Amino acid sequence: MDMKAHSAVQDGSTGPAAPAAGIGRFGALSRRILLGGLVRLSAAIALAAPGAALAAYPEKPISLIVGYAAGGGSDFIVRSLAPFIEKELGGSARVIVMNRPGAGGEIGFAAIADATPDGYTIGLINSPNVVTIPIERHARFSLDRLDPLYNLVDDPGSFVVHKDSPFQTLADVAAFAKANPNNVTVGTTGIGSDDHLAMLMFQRLTQTQLTHVPFPGSADAHRALLGRHIQVTSMNIGESARAREGDPIRILGVMTEKRSEQAADVPTFTELGFDVKMSSLRGLAAPMGLPPEVRTKLVDAIAKAVQHPEFQDIARKAYQPLRLLPSDQYAAELKTQEATFRTIWKETPWLK
Repeated sequence: MDMKAHSAVQDGSTGPAAPAAGIGRFGALSRRILLGGLVRLSAAIALAAPGAALAAYPEKPISLIVGYAAGGGSDFIVRSLAPFIEKELGGSARVIVMNRPGAGGEIGFAAIADATPDGYTIGLINSPNVVTIPIERHARFSLDRLDPLYNLVDDPGSFVVHKDSPFQTLADVAAFAKANPNNVTVGTTGIGSDDHLAMLMFQRLTQTQLTHVPFPGSADAHRALLGRHIQVTSMNIGESARAREGDPIRILGVMTEKRSEQAADVPTFTELGFDVKMSSLRGLAAPMGLPPEVRTKLVDAIAKAVQHPEFQDIARKAYQPLRLLPSDQYAAELKTQEATFRTIWKETPWLK
């Protein structure tokens, strides 16, 4: 894993703040102001000028909430991107990543939706979780309370086993599960997640009964697999392809129409006779109602950050399949997914 541009997981922070710009303009100011009050003075000057709100933002650290545990694909992509957002916002901007795992992402999604819409709290939202959770149960958030800012990743699912597992293929899993109902344990990132829905699709296709084991995040599920506490992990290919560089695992299949660039040697479920296609969008969102000038500055910074060659190189080396969608396209994609999963829920509910 290339850690050059990654943020240290320290006090929830992404790393050291960028140095304040333009100090030379204040050469006549006192040493006290230069050392301790420059940021506050700059903000005061900005507030007195036309377009003050845009010029002043951000005056304090921005919290970026991730609804999953540290170490998974969701956490990885935002910790990789945060320093580039800081750079594009300029000045002494800081983006602090805060993990709020639990309930399949609901705790994190609700924290974003409930935050004051001032630009100082944003977060990562994952589909299908962000659209399926409010469909399957009374949730603490709703999609219309979230403002999609920019999508980053479209990460297909995969089934993974320990290298010592007797399961060499998906057919092996299906055959054993059919002969031994409820004896195949499958780890996921929670009820209604892409991992869980993929497991249910496989279960229906094979007419088997698997045992679902939800975890706060993919890193937790992966550790359980390595410890032989579960037999299969349903996880995204960006995570499993990265994990197999150093861990004793075998990827049985990827849930795409065509083979994934992240693991071209791994056959698709379709190739192996199982029509299962599933992936997870991962993008940034804010609570609905941001001031227009703040939203514009934030979205512009994200749009420039994701195009930075160094960030894209980090994503590529970490097997993160980027799919960069600006706000309007991202919002439209989420609405389409919401309609699709509402239809699926009416026909075959995934939670009983």
